[in-house]
Amino acid sequence: MLALKSLPHFSYSDYKNWEGNWELINGIPYAMSPAPAPRHQFIATELAVLLRQSLKESNCRKCKVYQFIDYKIEDDIIVQPDISIVCKTIKKLYLDFKPELVVEILSPSTRDKDIAVKLPLYQSKSIKWYLIIDPEKEVVDVYELIHGEYEQVKRIQNETYYFPLESGCTTSATFKEIWE
Repeated sequence: MLALKSLPHFSYSDYKNWEGNWELINGIPYAMSPAPAPRHQFIATELAVLLRQSLKESNCRKCKVYQFIDYKIEDDIIVQPDISIVCKTIKKLYLDFKPELVVEILSPSTRDKDIAVKLPLYQSKSIKWYLIIDPEKEVVDVYELIHGEYEQVKRIQNETYYFPLESGCTTSATFKEIWE
């Protein structure tokens, strides 16, 4: 505990001046370098396209799909989900309210943080859907917020899954398409 007290504690005012890609969780900076592997980027792009197309096909005009956007949860907590679905207008340089769906794609350098730190963090902010994608195993763990806690409702490999959003819109993805 003494070691934690001796660490510097950073806030958004520090974060916004840093070069490179960072996340800030409880005042502790996490480097987001090097850039994600090509497979990680391919999966993120394919899934973002599938989710966006599904929103368009369902005539949802209020929800948008974002990749790698700053989500400022607290002054000392800024994360950058791989994909987010947001159904309100973002009026600042960052997202300052909860998205309806968040996706994290595991990589060797972020695996532990995405599971042990971000899952409870997103749960505490009442984000309805949290998807954790494991590119090595080619599986998607779907977590839904039920009675204030995340429950893993499905492990998907190639199926189509539908996500009813709190905004009233629905989106879906056929996950076999993100592995190709």
